[in-house]
Amino acid sequence: MNKTTVDIAFINPGDRKTVFQGLGADVTAIEPPYLIASAAAYLRQKNFSVAIIDANAENISPAETAEKVKCMQPALVAIIVYGNQPSASTQNMSISGAIATAVQSATKSPVMMGGLHPSALPELTFEQEDIDFLIEGEVEVSLAQLLSALKNGQNFSTVGGLWYRQNTIVMRNAKAALERNLDVQMPIAAWDLLPMEKYRAHNWHCFDDIHNRSPYAAIYTSLGCPYSCTFCCINTPFGQPGLRVRSPELVVAEIEFLVTEYGVKNLKFIDEMFILKERHYMAIAELIIEKNLDLNIWAYARVDSVKEGTLKKLKQAGFNWLALGIESADSAVRDGAAKKMRVDDIKSVVEKIQDAGIRVIGNYIFGLPDDTLDSMQETLEMAIELNCEFSNMYCAMAYPGSQLHQTALEEGWQLPDVWHGYSQHSYVMQPLPSKVLAAKEIVQFRDNAFHQYFESDRYLSMLEEKFGLDVKLHMQEITQSRLKRKILEEEVAL
Repeated sequence: MNKTTVDIAFINPGDRKTVFQGLGADVTAIEPPYLIASAAAYLRQKNFSVAIIDANAENISPAETAEKVKCMQPALVAIIVYGNQPSASTQNMSISGAIATAVQSATKSPVMMGGLHPSALPELTFEQEDIDFLIEGEVEVSLAQLLSALKNGQNFSTVGGLWYRQNTIVMRNAKAALERNLDVQMPIAAWDLLPMEKYRAHNWHCFDDIHNRSPYAAIYTSLGCPYSCTFCCINTPFGQPGLRVRSPELVVAEIEFLVTEYGVKNLKFIDEMFILKERHYMAIAELIIEKNLDLNIWAYARVDSVKEGTLKKLKQAGFNWLALGIESADSAVRDGAAKKMRVDDIKSVVEKIQDAGIRVIGNYIFGLPDDTLDSMQETLEMAIELNCEFSNMYCAMAYPGSQLHQTALEEGWQLPDVWHGYSQHSYVMQPLPSKVLAAKEIVQFRDNAFHQYFESDRYLSMLEEKFGLDVKLHMQEITQSRLKRKILEEEVAL
């Protein structure tokens, strides 16, 4: 490979085998790192030369990643730590640290780390990881400032959110102010820098066409969330709850580009809360319809944000899946997690969505602080009754940046001893206990609930009726094996 020189080489870290066990081979999605590609586009507009190494999509080792960096000779290496879902940044820190060390050993390029986890635990990350810089908060503006400082030999004191060392003394700058105009901060992403042929949609996203999960793209139309659920860390980089949106015109121009240039049909809106501001999401839907784009879209919603009058047009625009954060059947458990919902009849909302021809992903959490065996059983029974086309079943996890993480530290609850222990699917996962249940009991309940739900005749019959025999057989193959859990193999201490 010929050596080239770029101003900045972004790295998207990932270790699918460790984070997802066997599911990482062909079940889970491989998602494009949108925030990296967007930052790359922003920096190119500032006349910096940019490269992206998607180590996750290419499934390469830290040493192989470092070799790619070495050939580029960048002025700065930027490892941006996010995940395939908003609360999945921390699980990628183990591999991110290994990549940083490999790059430092193989090259002379300074290494910077940013993203959700580094913003949640900046001091610890800066002390523990083999990095020269850390950016706390959003990275786009700060990276432009840092690259200018490196190029022009300036000091780093004006770079927003920067952690660095000055004569061995750790320095920390105030975070950069939030850019209110997201069209400026997030132009159409630098898709040409990504290995677009390697991305694939979630299996359930393509139940209507299970053998065609690529091409695939995932984009943000907004950043942040106005809510403050105790288990969520999504607002960490922004410092406060809130929602900023990109213009519908720019969003749909980007979608049209993806359709035209890469043949994308399967599309995810990554937004933590896409179905919230009706004026925003309906304008996007209407523009998609106007441009006659053929899409298979999924997006997040809240039970109490869904409006029946919008569903027909959303379906027309290609919204085939909505993911609902149901969390628990017990209102007291939801209230304890600050997930207050104004809708009492969850079932009626699910039915209205399905009546419009849109499929539902029910998201459930077992082991929230007020959960008991009875309340978790109630949640499972509700999930079985709802019989959504797909369901995600999680254990409550103390993600850094969330209120649950702070509570866990204050209460002395056991936390994972490695970062990939925050993965819901890893062998060493370590969720929180509830007030009355041990972590082991919660993991065992969750894993049994998963198999009870997905192996039930009622669910499998629904799959075959709606999607065909291939999808039913696909799900039966997945459930033939169980995730291995270290916590379930250990003897209960007497």
